[in-house]
Amino acid sequence: MVRATASQFSQAKFDIIRVPYIRDAEAVDKVVEEAAAHKAIICHTLVSPELRSRISAEAAACKVPVVDVLGPMLEAIEQGTGLTPCNQAGLIHSLDHEYFKRVEAVEFAVKYDDGKNPLGILKADIVLIGISRTSKTPLSIYLAHKNVKAANVPLVPELQPPDELFQVPPYKVIGLLIDPSKLNRIRSERLKSMGLPDTAAYADIERINDEIAYAKSIMRRIHCKIIDVSDKAIEETAGLILDYVQKNKERPEEIEEHL
Repeated sequence: MVRATASQFSQAKFDIIRVPYIRDAEAVDKVVEEAAAHKAIICHTLVSPELRSRISAEAAACKVPVVDVLGPMLEAIEQGTGLTPCNQAGLIHSLDHEYFKRVEAVEFAVKYDDGKNPLGILKADIVLIGISRTSKTPLSIYLAHKNVKAANVPLVPELQPPDELFQVPPYKVIGLLIDPSKLNRIRSERLKSMGLPDTAAYADIERINDEIAYAKSIMRRIHCKIIDVSDKAIEETAGLILDYVQKNKERPEEIEEHL
């Protein structure tokens, strides 16, 4: 806002000095003193009512012009909604931190999607395993938007799972299963969309049953949690996983022992 205002005075050049982390009266007094010495204008976004009152009083005493940017907005929203502001400094920086955590988690999900790099298994908060078309990728992305770093590994009878899968604690692994008939329909539609006949082995019900049996054997070997995604939306499955993740954070030793 200060830069936008200064741009309207093209005939002059302004020095804009930013002073962060004003948390007490002593810091306020120092800013006002420096502003008075340099004949400056103070524009602030202090959230504390006490500090806003302090800077107004001190600035008036020193004849320093002061503009409270945040105060009127806080009061307007408070009056309009009936809500009370937190009046806690630094919340926007916390929000920024959460945003970058989500970005990092999304990048992680993309990088370690579909077993591209088994090293991601050791770095992940959650590892999703299952046969093709059990929603591993969309679940990984959805969980990433909840700040969960998820890697996913496809289970194929002809391929040995990566060794890293058996090196992580069982409670970090989620096995995804699906009803064979439903998977048959999903895969058949997938083949049609690709211009291929739906009679290919990919959609064959016997092949699907073999894949599911193989996946179950791996899941039993790991002793991981298993979720049937047959009639669940991505959000519902993700909710179950997030609840499980939260329980792991609270008592990982107990869950691991139970598994």
